[in-house]
Amino acid sequence: IGTVVLLLYVTGLHTQVIGTLQRAMLWTGFFDADTSQIATTKGPHLTNRDYNFALEDADGSQTTLADRKGEVLFVNVWASWCPPCVAEMPTIETLYEAVGQNPNISFIMLSMDQNREKAVSFMENRGFAMPYHFPQSPLPVKLQSQYLPTTYVISKKGQIVYQKEGIADYSSPNFAQWMRDLAEN
Repeated sequence: IGTVVLLLYVTGLHTQVIGTLQRAMLWTGFFDADTSQIATTKGPHLTNRDYNFALEDADGSQTTLADRKGEVLFVNVWASWCPPCVAEMPTIETLYEAVGQNPNISFIMLSMDQNREKAVSFMENRGFAMPYHFPQSPLPVKLQSQYLPTTYVISKKGQIVYQKEGIADYSSPNFAQWMRDLAEN
């Protein structure tokens, strides 16, 4: 067992193996995004300074959160080396497929990888269509966490209405409908 574990770490496959095991745990339903509390979460509002947070996409295009002000923002802070991030990515892709075409909803998959190429390779090798970005300025304090992954949903009025530290399954129709309803208000 020790040799197998060592081999997985040396080859870098440990992230994939652990992520696959955690993805199996997502199927149990114990890690569903908590739809019973999402309507009652009343977090802080982003300030203009927070909206000045600069991002860059994989193609090198620069943007800020301010460019998406007035939209519902699904912000996921992740890294390609993070097994829980790897595990929940397919569920976020499912959510993106369900609501990503809504003009009032934006997805910001914020990679914390120090090596950008690893993040780009991760997303491309899995064929994920959701947009991903890299920070170009310090992360706003309201979007900082000690945990990866951390997910935030920010209302059109700039209020953090959902925050989840750790792994969750975002593929449920209830969560997608909540996002659509939030985008309509």
